[in-house]
Amino acid sequence: MRLKGKVSLISGGATAFKGDPRSEGKDWVLGIGGAAAWLFVREGAAVVLGDLDEDKGKKAAQQLRNAGGRAEFVRLDATNEADWIGAVSFATSKFGRLDILVNAAGTTFIGGAEDTPVDKWDAQMDVHAKAVFLGTKHAIPAMRKNRGGSIVNISSIDGINGNPLGIAYSTGKGASRIFSKAAAIQYAKENIRVNSVHPGYTDTPLARQGIAKLAAAGIPDPRLPKVPLGRLAKAEEIAFGILFLASDESSYVTGAELVIDGGVIAQ
Repeated sequence: MRLKGKVSLISGGATAFKGDPRSEGKDWVLGIGGAAAWLFVREGAAVVLGDLDEDKGKKAAQQLRNAGGRAEFVRLDATNEADWIGAVSFATSKFGRLDILVNAAGTTFIGGAEDTPVDKWDAQMDVHAKAVFLGTKHAIPAMRKNRGGSIVNISSIDGINGNPLGIAYSTGKGASRIFSKAAAIQYAKENIRVNSVHPGYTDTPLARQGIAKLAAAGIPDPRLPKVPLGRLAKAEEIAFGILFLASDESSYVTGAELVIDGGVIAQ
């Protein structure tokens, strides 16, 4: 019960939906935000799932409740300020407080500098930089009432080492990394901690979409040869790092970047 009594809001939370293997196939995976949601309720937290996918988001919340957790869904376009205001208000009115924010919403786009249209660039900046800013901006006042809180921003190893196959994605993830450090310094005296998590190559629905696009372009999956541990991460393995940063066990950790990548950037 490492999060007993705490209330969390997770963007990208619809990836907590566990599909029916009979209808969706047995090779089914959680997203990182979704894996964190399941782990959070197991550790005693109430969870608000924010996402644009209302169907899967509502089903995921119901599945969490069926498993004995406290969970609700709220429609959230993470790039929209009004939606963030509504999501934070929903969480505090439903559960009385907000202690944890996980900015896990994400998309991807495959392309280099010359291959990336301006609208695709803007979309990546919106979801990986602007959304992190907006979530933090509107979670802070609620956390201030509790005299503390934890914000965990899901970046990527691509936000540390550039990826030429996804230049807009890498840039957006890099922005969330630096934003986390700046916000951590600003709010440290209020006991509001801000950290970033940098997953490596993880088997998630979003990653599968990106690899499918590479395959369609005739580009082989470049990931496994780069991983010293020789396999992809599971979303649940990333979620354990998020749990640490969300819990009081990390009470002296702020402005940090937690790399969970099987050794990729150690090379």
